[in-house]
Amino acid sequence: MTKSSEGVLLTRGLRVGVLGGSFDPPHTGHLHLSLEAMKRFDLDRVLWLISPGNPLKASAPAPLPRRLEAAQKLVSHPRILISDFEARHQSRYTYETLKKLQHTWDGVNFIWLMGADNLSQFHRWENWRGIMRTVPVGVLARPGLRIDARTSVASRIFRSARLNGRNSRLLGRKAAPQWCFVNMPMTGISSSQIRASGAWASGNARLSE
Repeated sequence: MTKSSEGVLLTRGLRVGVLGGSFDPPHTGHLHLSLEAMKRFDLDRVLWLISPGNPLKASAPAPLPRRLEAAQKLVSHPRILISDFEARHQSRYTYETLKKLQHTWDGVNFIWLMGADNLSQFHRWENWRGIMRTVPVGVLARPGLRIDARTSVASRIFRSARLNGRNSRLLGRKAAPQWCFVNMPMTGISSSQIRASGAWASGNARLSE
């Protein structure tokens, strides 16, 4: 059976990585992470969820339509999909977003994707244990960040659910809780650097290196 919602077409049985965030602004680092995730975790699609805002950040991001437009201009890969799902479904936290995704696309195997920098503060997220028990989690990082991964609260509590990086391509076939940490070559661009330069505010942001 095939489920379609808001212009995004996903088929039962697909392995779909979910990359959520403010994307303020989106840039080639997000694109690079998505392509690496497809390869390392054997994903069929990556879904960018452009969020209305991050509850852990004090300042509001740029208007959602602007961030969506920038993402659409940046991405031409047919297997990377862009959505404002959280805004339209009034979902504020990742756990409830994942539940609504599963309800919307029944039979699709979702995998939550995040950078290793998020793993160190993952325990601050609303119902983070629920996230771990709802979908497998794929963590990607540059070489040298394994210490943070080993010492984070989430990695300690869910130590027994960690999948060895050598078996990362099996992650989307595993039942939660299951998580995997893999290294990847990193780009030097970041959203915070682009915002700090003032280029994003002025409309002259360079979203690639």
